[in-house]
Amino acid sequence: MTDVVFVAPGADVAESAVIGDGSKIWHLAQVREAAQLGENCIVGRGAYIGTGVEMGDNCKVQNYALVYEPAKLGHGVFIGPAVVLTNDTYPRAVAPDGSLKSADDWTAVGVTIHDGASIGARAVCIAPVTIGRWATVAAGAVVTRDVPDFALVAGSPARRIRWVGRAGVPLELRDGVWVCPATGAEYVEDGEELKEVHA
Repeated sequence: MTDVVFVAPGADVAESAVIGDGSKIWHLAQVREAAQLGENCIVGRGAYIGTGVEMGDNCKVQNYALVYEPAKLGHGVFIGPAVVLTNDTYPRAVAPDGSLKSADDWTAVGVTIHDGASIGARAVCIAPVTIGRWATVAAGAVVTRDVPDFALVAGSPARRIRWVGRAGVPLELRDGVWVCPATGAEYVEDGEELKEVHA
């Protein structure tokens, strides 16, 4: 049986947007032309999903988050309330001669967020950064460079302060191996990267 897509009254979803089964678009949200949302996604009140944005299955975009094109989100990505994913490296309203810039006067660059990553409330990700698998960006952080898989970053500019596992819980170092206290999963550090130990 196919789950229906729920679009709340007052939401604005372009006809050319592709919304996966089981997804919900809440009040005052806007999903622009050619956006592609996977199955079971949630777009909260007042959130904005830009033209051509790609989202995998099971993503959550919380209230008033701004996901500007051409952002790409993997599966299971969490975008907290009022998060901003930017798309203009050198923003200006006008050209050097003072004339109003048009859409043809700049090239949009996007933020890429890989599977399972979470972006905390009011964080800002400055395009074209990439957020690694299962990474966590702390609330209020300003991300100006790529974030490795399983990293917990915080501050402005954001810096890695811990490692986290798939459960989002900070890992504990035990006999040279990083262990998730919630799941028991083990990880090993390899230079600036963290890798899962598969049994």
